[in-house]
Amino acid sequence: MFDFNTIVEFSCTHCIAICAFLVPANLLATIVTLSLTALGRPQTQVWQVAGIGNIFASIMVMHVLSWLMIGVVMAPTYILFIMASTCLSMNLWAQGHQPSLRGLIRTLLFYYRNLTYGFRQQALK
Repeated sequence: MFDFNTIVEFSCTHCIAICAFLVPANLLATIVTLSLTALGRPQTQVWQVAGIGNIFASIMVMHVLSWLMIGVVMAPTYILFIMASTCLSMNLWAQGHQPSLRGLIRTLLFYYRNLTYGFRQQALK
């Protein structure tokens, strides 16, 4: 059957290894999801990568919640929880309403390009 104590013990024992895998996997899957969304790739491709990212982010959230259950309240706990929640919400947004996320990404890229172009013009003067 499902033994929750064993899972929490595994999470605490192998914390470094779990985080060493999940943090890069989480970030990479979310970056690929955002890239595919910005490039206007087909929805099935975005859904596949976002689904994988959702799995990684959900596991990270459960891992951090197991820390909070045993009383580990430190900065990495909150940092990892915020990172996993942000990745999860971005992946869900890409799955739920891809056009609005694409518009936001393109708007941010437009402002970034204008900002860096202005800095380059000032440096040349």
